[in-house]
Amino acid sequence: MKDLAQIRPESFFADRFNVTASLMEKVLGSSLIGRVDDADIYLEYCINEDLQLEEGAVKKASRHVSQGAGVRALSGTRTGYAHTDDISIQNLEEAARQARAIADRASASTAVAVPSRGKPHDLYALSEPPVVTELTRKLDLLRKVDAACRAADPRVRQVIVSLSSEQVVMLIATATGWTVGDIRPLTRLNVTAIAEEGGRREMGSHGGGGRVPLEFFLEADRWRRFAGEAARQAVLKLGAVNAPAGAMTVVLGPGWPGILLHEAVGHGLEGDFNRKGTSAFAGRMGQKVASELVTVVDDGTLANRRGSLNVDDEGTPTGRTVLIEKGILRGYMQDRLNARLMGMTPTGNGRRESYAHPPMPRMTNTFMLAGEDAPEDIIRSVKRGLYAVTFGGGQVDITSGRFVFSANEAYLIEDGRVGAPVKGATLIGNGPEALTRVSRVGRDLALDEGVGTCGKDGQSVPVGVGLPTTRIDDMTVGGTAV
Repeated sequence: MKDLAQIRPESFFADRFNVTASLMEKVLGSSLIGRVDDADIYLEYCINEDLQLEEGAVKKASRHVSQGAGVRALSGTRTGYAHTDDISIQNLEEAARQARAIADRASASTAVAVPSRGKPHDLYALSEPPVVTELTRKLDLLRKVDAACRAADPRVRQVIVSLSSEQVVMLIATATGWTVGDIRPLTRLNVTAIAEEGGRREMGSHGGGGRVPLEFFLEADRWRRFAGEAARQAVLKLGAVNAPAGAMTVVLGPGWPGILLHEAVGHGLEGDFNRKGTSAFAGRMGQKVASELVTVVDDGTLANRRGSLNVDDEGTPTGRTVLIEKGILRGYMQDRLNARLMGMTPTGNGRRESYAHPPMPRMTNTFMLAGEDAPEDIIRSVKRGLYAVTFGGGQVDITSGRFVFSANEAYLIEDGRVGAPVKGATLIGNGPEALTRVSRVGRDLALDEGVGTCGKDGQSVPVGVGLPTTRIDDMTVGGTAV
């Protein structure tokens, strides 16, 4: 499909499946409009490609095509959703009947659907999507990364390099007469290095990407930096000491540590949790919920970023939503359903994993704005503490806000200086409480490299995170040394 970059979603589905925007609107009108509060039809065609090089050999090379449609009907708080992997008018009509039957079990509300407004963005038009780039060029890139990672340090014994690409063509028709499509590229390069010394093995990983072409990784030898960083992390851990435990000052590094903000605070600011009253932020609009140094935004309009979208999965153009402004709660991330029920405006945050899933409020690129402090001054201000640079997995309770995160790369801070690397460090706390303990914010805001994937209710979507260097006082650190 060499023409994948030039096609228009409307003509693509009309030519391939004989489904036009006018026929979609006809299905909505005959089966759903006037009988439910809101409704939409979502069409999707997706190409996925995965390549993996392990020990210098190609261990995986797969290409998968999926297609389907989902029809949604909304009445009150009830959602009727039906989907099919066979795109045809007949199947859309049957899916509409099934969705309406589910939604009809609850009486319709008196609220009306809020129409999508604004113009779709153009954030990631690529002349050559990664899925159509020649395979030989991709494998050449993987081999160069493998060689560079091994050359970075003789203690690197194993290297795994992967490249994942996808191209999604979508078209959505809503009950408000809004029909819009999008073509979404996405690619990610990831490097894992395993280092050995004295019988000890440690692993480091690095990667990045976004809605970018293959050339993105070749620019400024970005691929070489990824390889070197994976090797550096693995070797660094070979000499790490046990992490301390107890209450102490924690300094979060810029960029990827924003994942803590995403999990511990971001999910609690999504509309559905607040409408249902299950979020720690429910009913607190206009109240102080964080230090006055904290301003948090969600922005789906950043060009070529992993979490960005021209329109969300309900057809609403994405935007920049201020969630917390100088410590005051200002907004929630909304899809159409929760915005309608809460009397608010959709913010372009309705997202779904695929045609087989209904949309829900989700983050795009969520980050804290920069402050005024020099990062080195923040480090110097700490007598004893922990400097956390990268994070791994974590768990969060949306209702209470409590979280536990493991730090993949962290260092002791002693007398204002970054000291020895530590292993086994975990950060334990409460998201809203942690925000009130932010005492210094750096001027070095950075976004992550483009690796984030967010899970919610069984659905996964690509996201971005970001953070400047941030000092948080009196956090609980779980470790192995007291």
